[in-house]
Amino acid sequence: MSGPEVVVVPDLPALADQAAHRMERVALDAPPGARASIALAGGSTPRAAYQQLAGRCPPWGRIDFFFGDERCVPPDDPASNYGMADEALLSRLPLRPDQVHRVRGELPPEEAARLAEEDLRASVPGRPWPVLDLVVLGMGADGHTASLFPGAPELDEMRRLMVPVHRPELPQPWRVSMTLPVLNAARAVLVLVGAPEKGPMVRRAIEGDPTLPAGRLRADAGRVTWLLTEETAAALDRAG
Repeated sequence: MSGPEVVVVPDLPALADQAAHRMERVALDAPPGARASIALAGGSTPRAAYQQLAGRCPPWGRIDFFFGDERCVPPDDPASNYGMADEALLSRLPLRPDQVHRVRGELPPEEAARLAEEDLRASVPGRPWPVLDLVVLGMGADGHTASLFPGAPELDEMRRLMVPVHRPELPQPWRVSMTLPVLNAARAVLVLVGAPEKGPMVRRAIEGDPTLPAGRLRADAGRVTWLLTEETAAALDRAG
């Protein structure tokens, strides 16, 4: 298991461009006839990367898109991760319906998690955990990633691929998230952070603080890459 890679770019547009490039490479590197897999994240920083990616022309037929987490809302709700990704990227691409694997946030959380798990297991090879080619993530100010929060029981889940998550303090209290073993089974994990105020938490996560969900990212089959703006990296340095 290699340690995390830290890549620093000048600003948010450069971060979006670099993230789009790395997602594009997944499609370009997929052998003809093969299906590669990318798990998308929600948030404004990934959105800019998706908008950049939509203007590029890799062989889109080689990619299946999944979601690392989803809010339990209908797909047309402004809070839906799928809805954001569809508007920024998916609806702009020549994709077949079977290439987009959304979490059905309009269903009860347990059912949505079960169906997403069945779909992931059937669509992505790998045992005991499906091996995604790329997982795109963000990190919250508290160190959460996907919808895995500090101190939550879901962090210790070692059987399921997708789990319902209840956070009553949040505007969308019910969510569905990939579990850590699935995230860590990926060939590559890309964590996008453009907010300098997250610098101290990023440093702790990169150093492997186990109290932070983002600190538990390992990418056992590949590498975790932290993609940071210069402002974020400078704040990380100050945190030391």
